[in-house]
Amino acid sequence: MLMVISPAKTLNYDGADYPHFTQPSKLDQSQALVEQLSTYDSPQLSKLMKISDKLAQLNQQRYQDFQTPFSPENAKQALLVFNGDVYRGIDVENYDSDDLTFAQAHLRILSGLYGILRPLDLMQPYRLEMGTKLATEKGKNLYEFWGDQISSLINADLEKQDAPCLVNLASNEYFKSVDLKSLNARVLNIAFKENKAGTYKVVAIHAKRARGLMVDFVIRNRIENPELMKGFDRDGYCFNEALSEADSWVFCRD
Repeated sequence: MLMVISPAKTLNYDGADYPHFTQPSKLDQSQALVEQLSTYDSPQLSKLMKISDKLAQLNQQRYQDFQTPFSPENAKQALLVFNGDVYRGIDVENYDSDDLTFAQAHLRILSGLYGILRPLDLMQPYRLEMGTKLATEKGKNLYEFWGDQISSLINADLEKQDAPCLVNLASNEYFKSVDLKSLNARVLNIAFKENKAGTYKVVAIHAKRARGLMVDFVIRNRIENPELMKGFDRDGYCFNEALSEADSWVFCRD
């Protein structure tokens, strides 16, 4: 079983250090994107990414500062850096080495710049959402740039799993980067819904945190069989069999 989640825009490089790390699998491709983006000035980045002038200036400098090889001196492990809504549900600050080892084997983070990251892969700060319409020699956007590279890495990881199932806890924007036609495994989609006047609906901010809570639940309980995820009961959520289908599970709370 392998879970995939989206990255976060908010990054934190000030947390505690961890001695073990790995390198991103597609760093050469990341380098190619950075080389192209480093030729853009701030106004061009602002228009491309639809971000403020201040953020454009920050990311222009990030692309100028990008350097390989990655080391603990110039980069940090992805799961320790991302700090958005999903990651606030993952209690990584209290993880021990066994927790991080399990996460390394069962969690992947989709990324516009890095393609896909393992939790302990080093990364340097960046801003590049998967939906960015960055034209490259491979196509008109990042989906075409990455092609089937992400699904190929996922397939290789799933071959090592006892239960070859990809659990989708990512946003639509990021999960679109996975080429499902070339994926050799079951795909299980997970949704989280809130009771709004008697109707269960997805509320984005709550759903993001719930995805992180599910990741944390799986890691803490060393879950490798997807069926055991139905026992998820954090923050009042529970599995709703009536709203669920074979490969689309819904967890609700009132």
